[in-house]
Amino acid sequence: MNLLFANDTTGEHAPSYYAATAYSDKRRPSLTGEARADVAIIGGGFTGLSTALHLAQRGYSVRLLEAHRIGFGASGRNGGQVGSGQRLEQDELELRYGREMAHRLWEFGQEAKGLIKCLIASHDIPVTFHEGIVHACLNKHEVRHSHHMAEKLARDYGYNLVEPLSREELHEILPSDRYKGGDIDRGAGHLHPLNFAQGLALAAEKAGAVLYEKSHVQKVETGPEVTITTDNGVLKASYLVLACNGYLGDLKPKVAARVMPINNFIVATEPLGTRTAEVLRENVAVADTKFVVNYWRLSEDNRLLFGGGESYGYRFPDIVKTVRKPMLEIYPSLKDVRIDYAWGGTLAITMNRMPAFIRPAGDNILSASGFSGHGVAMGVLAGRIMAEAISGQAEKFDLFASLDVPKFPGGALLRSPLLAAAMTWYAMRDRLGL
Repeated sequence: MNLLFANDTTGEHAPSYYAATAYSDKRRPSLTGEARADVAIIGGGFTGLSTALHLAQRGYSVRLLEAHRIGFGASGRNGGQVGSGQRLEQDELELRYGREMAHRLWEFGQEAKGLIKCLIASHDIPVTFHEGIVHACLNKHEVRHSHHMAEKLARDYGYNLVEPLSREELHEILPSDRYKGGDIDRGAGHLHPLNFAQGLALAAEKAGAVLYEKSHVQKVETGPEVTITTDNGVLKASYLVLACNGYLGDLKPKVAARVMPINNFIVATEPLGTRTAEVLRENVAVADTKFVVNYWRLSEDNRLLFGGGESYGYRFPDIVKTVRKPMLEIYPSLKDVRIDYAWGGTLAITMNRMPAFIRPAGDNILSASGFSGHGVAMGVLAGRIMAEAISGQAEKFDLFASLDVPKFPGGALLRSPLLAAAMTWYAMRDRLGL
């Protein structure tokens, strides 16, 4: 079974709030016959679109293949949060890689946020970047760590936009009794992810890139010239960029061994009107400290967009039931609120939660994926980094590749059941408050 087709209608977006409020429904043709380009890209999400845009702006001929619709995957379905730094916090990065590398990685995170804002402004993408992400802590130990990290970022990284929040201060923003305190990052933010992806696509096309939809890749033949075979066509190119993330399948086993797909779920309530004060009193996004993270924000029309729950197989569970449970644990007063949209999607994680930058089969094939829930920011930056590498400026790509993302134990066959066992343990830990 293929995750590309296990839960979705061929050539259509998931039945999400984002799809219902998309500003463009432009349809692109499928690849038919034979075509050639300097660079072929597989995957029409943030990473592929960013690569296409930045390469086209440099004068390369670019053709991108998407199995469904532009923004079909995680890029068009996620929580819309644009976080700071990397998926791992700076203290852990310092322990793993040393202070110098940790500072470089922090700057990449800053660059990613700045790039998103710049792309929105320079290409007139009709998306608003709303500032502010709250980190809500479940216990006092996590609160102390959160406050310590706010101090550390200000002292060691010159970043003073993270404000520590006591329980009372957090409650003023997020009126739930479930959390003990936390912080708010005023330099991070949130946006409508599908509209941002569509804006990137239109900008890439304006720069000269050619985008194909409903062009499912069946086979990749490597060599000095790469040959990509789809259902109805063949594309030849000097370079290939893999931007498939959780939907890679078995196209490149060297990547798949290090990048594992997992499913995550979101619901959108009816518009809350004056009841938004029961949920959020500022237009910020929230992520909590559960191992399987709960995350939420308000839409432009004051719906609660709430994400929670994960699965590791091919088929999605009952999404409303899966997500409504943690939502009501945080906001029990919303038990009478109608759910208007419910959808799932597949992202990808790595063992060490750092993105996997790999050349899986020679210098002319590049892959970046496994953003581990940090893909809005890092996926877009990864696209520019791969465009730079193809243009002969590979320093950033090689730096990320040097982080050496390990293979999952047991390979593709055992990675899902092993992770499911670990998640059961962490779920028990969260319930016991450990």
